[in-house]
Amino acid sequence: MVVQESQDTKLTQSDSVCPSQQNRSNTSLSQFSGSSQHFTSNENIYYEPEEYTETDFLLPNQLYGRSRLTRSPQPKDANVSGAPEESICSMVVQILVPFLLAGLGTVSAGMLLNIVQSWEVFQEITEILILVPAVLGMKGNLEMTLASRLSTAVSVNYIFSLFFSFKKLQATVLGLLASLMASLLGWMAEGQMPFNHIMLLCSTSVSTAFVASLLQGIVMVGVIIGSKRIGINPDNVATPIAASFGDLITLALLACFSQWFYSFIELYPYVLYLVNLSFLCLIPAWVAVSSKHPASEILLHTGWEPIITAMLISSIGGVILDKTVLDPNLAGIIVYAPVINGVGGNLVSIQSSRISTHLHLKHSPGELPVGRQSCSNPWHTFFGSGANHRSAKILLLLVIPGQLIFLHAIHLIKGGHTLPSPLFTIAFLFASLIQVLILLCMADCLVHCLWRRGKDPDSYSIPYLTALGDLLGTALLSIAFLMLWCIGDSGSV
Repeated sequence: MVVQESQDTKLTQSDSVCPSQQNRSNTSLSQFSGSSQHFTSNENIYYEPEEYTETDFLLPNQLYGRSRLTRSPQPKDANVSGAPEESICSMVVQILVPFLLAGLGTVSAGMLLNIVQSWEVFQEITEILILVPAVLGMKGNLEMTLASRLSTAVSVNYIFSLFFSFKKLQATVLGLLASLMASLLGWMAEGQMPFNHIMLLCSTSVSTAFVASLLQGIVMVGVIIGSKRIGINPDNVATPIAASFGDLITLALLACFSQWFYSFIELYPYVLYLVNLSFLCLIPAWVAVSSKHPASEILLHTGWEPIITAMLISSIGGVILDKTVLDPNLAGIIVYAPVINGVGGNLVSIQSSRISTHLHLKHSPGELPVGRQSCSNPWHTFFGSGANHRSAKILLLLVIPGQLIFLHAIHLIKGGHTLPSPLFTIAFLFASLIQVLILLCMADCLVHCLWRRGKDPDSYSIPYLTALGDLLGTALLSIAFLMLWCIGDSGSV
């Protein structure tokens, strides 16, 4: 007969999610076979939290607060979400509607940028144009990363309290870093940088990032939960909506804050110092709140690399945009840059989120699908029988008709210095197609490489991909404008 052990006895875990935890030595469950009568109360069942890893963050119901006696591993090939297999038709419909809405959001952002570039603050402090791609990309990265992680969470039938404190921490720190990066690049380009301009850039960037993070976080939670409840795949909806509203809201806040702070720069400069000091004092509070949960605590150590790197990459695109806009022959690029960058980022974020969700559902961290051990064949992205191969082809096919719709919208609203001529339209579509083609191939390779190394693709892939999309889009569009100018076609009809 088996003698009942005390409450402190720790039962073994035989179905650990992380392979690194499988060698943990505890009392075997086999000791308790045939003695279920001993476990009639909760005090005889021990709950032991386990060490979190990046890829475990979305699955705490498998890691924390569950009885070891009732845990049962789920088959890897099971349909965890319980949703039917997506058909091509449903996939197109689910992707197309938010894609068009997101595209119209980027068109609106481009037209807004075209309007505010004539404001006094943009004329006097041109480094704000360097700040625009960095801040837009940073906010897009934060919210699309949040959207991707939540989409994965609801796909495995689990969603938990959101760590808005960590997102606020990221927004505050990255807003400060983005402004300092813009100041550095502006100083390198101009040879001088007044201190009050640096303070204005810091105040504007941090305030914009903080407020936009709060507003967009609330919107994204509603969108993702609503999508799941009405039977729509959140991966197809959440990230493009996050990107589109992110661009428009963030750009509007950036313009308003910069103009407002500019009104204080001469008479009340201490206001800028107080704003910066206030946000700096909030950083320890966000750190303290974020460190209370093991899942967000691990992000305090691992969640900075991708978004800081992405911010640096986007800043390079900002320098290209700043120099291009200063040339009156190429000034019309400012309307189209948010469109090409936004569309590319939206499409690649959908694909990245879908691949990440698939890996979370079907494979253990470090385990790759058959035939995906290397990235030697980038065309594998578009040729295969899986749903993600079909989605890659659909996303690529959406580029040309989508961009034609957005170009026509710009033409109707007359938001740019240049109206699209046939030659410009061809050049713009070609640049956008090349950008998305490269990004989709990179997404397929990058997400699988991150998963193989045990890193969460939801946190790492989207910042890298959207930043590269900004850089590629701005560079390709600048080349297109330059070539058209060289042959005498400014893009006007």
